[in-house]
Amino acid sequence: MILSMYNLNRSDFVALNITDAYSIHRVVYDLFPKKENEQRNFLFVDKGGTWQQRKILILSKDEPGSPEFGELQSKKVTDEFLLFDSYGFEVVLNPTKRESGSKKVLPVLGTDALKMWFQRKSEESGFSIDENRLQISKTGVIAFNKDNAQCTFNTATFMGVLNVVDREKFIECFKNGIGRGKGFGFGLLQLVPIGKNA
Repeated sequence: MILSMYNLNRSDFVALNITDAYSIHRVVYDLFPKKENEQRNFLFVDKGGTWQQRKILILSKDEPGSPEFGELQSKKVTDEFLLFDSYGFEVVLNPTKRESGSKKVLPVLGTDALKMWFQRKSEESGFSIDENRLQISKTGVIAFNKDNAQCTFNTATFMGVLNVVDREKFIECFKNGIGRGKGFGFGLLQLVPIGKNA
């Protein structure tokens, strides 16, 4: 896997016509020309910034193409990086649940409900979390127009400490992301090793 930081300044915003979350989606997708019969094999998260500068973190199977605007710095994620016992983490997610007996997807709202939802997601993803150190911030929605229709995503940022309990599931989660909306900047598990190497 390859981890890249895409740095954009104000003149890049103008040249790339970046105006909303869908613009970021478009700019990142342009770095990975679509191959026939191949699914998206990258994740990204908008790290934000100021009016003058923005950073986008990208995790991909393939190396991204060279951008016409902005600066891209890439490095390989080593196998050893994913062999620690514990990590500090941050992840921007689209917390949703399917309505019982229906295909309708509903947002998960409220701190307690979000904690329970994330607890289930972490178990499915091969890690446990320290609930006392779990922080939830930046809750709300992002909305943008796509193909003359409004798209709305529930959003929340989760930060804390995780302990790996199933290495295979954890690595799969790191590579493929968590939850829905991954094509629009959700699900990338950002990690900082804090425990001993397994």
